[in-house]
Amino acid sequence: MTATLNPEMTVGAFVAERPARSRVFEKLGIDYCCGGKKPLAEVCARRNLRVEDVLQLIEAADAGPEEPAVQPARMTLAELCDHIEQTHHALLRRELPRLAAMIEKVLNAHGQSYPWIQALQQVFHGLADELFSHMMKEEQILFPLVRKLEAGDPSAAPMIAAEHGPIHCMEAEHDSAGDALARMSELTAVYTPPQGACNTFRAMLDGLRELELDLHQHIHKENNILFPRAQEQARALV
Repeated sequence: MTATLNPEMTVGAFVAERPARSRVFEKLGIDYCCGGKKPLAEVCARRNLRVEDVLQLIEAADAGPEEPAVQPARMTLAELCDHIEQTHHALLRRELPRLAAMIEKVLNAHGQSYPWIQALQQVFHGLADELFSHMMKEEQILFPLVRKLEAGDPSAAPMIAAEHGPIHCMEAEHDSAGDALARMSELTAVYTPPQGACNTFRAMLDGLRELELDLHQHIHKENNILFPRAQEQARALV
């Protein structure tokens, strides 16, 4: 077992070090994005998992072939902001309207047989509204500040370093998004299609599952990489 596999490392740090480890945590249901600041040992204890078993799974994943994955921890802050906008924000702007239309269609066709679809629609609409607002605040306020900071403009430092500044606001909204994702997963039995579900029903659930996976990666890159690094640089200047 390599020296870096320390159970006192946070789960977010594990994924920041090697993004492919996220697959292990996804399979085990371990939150590495909103809950990424918790040590692996603490998370395992709360979930009744043997930390030794989880470390062995991580080690096995590390021993596999290195995939050509994005390495956000190696990016500059500006590059990471660009990557988040071009990859995750772009996906949300494409997928949220598509999924909203699919949920409406499935609700109209199958809502009487599956009343939980109406609750799913309500949760999804709340999440979508929050995400559109969240992206606007990042693109118009926080990310420009981060780019200014990295470019050497000290005027951006106080807001980024502030205890209740824009980063605190974004993290709180991430927690809210995480709660909505958990509720959608619960309502859909972890996105499991009912027996005999039509293709649109299945495609809706698959799209929601993919949305959750992407949001986990999105939030992880911000909470566990972008935000801490930006705050560290800002605090050095204030």
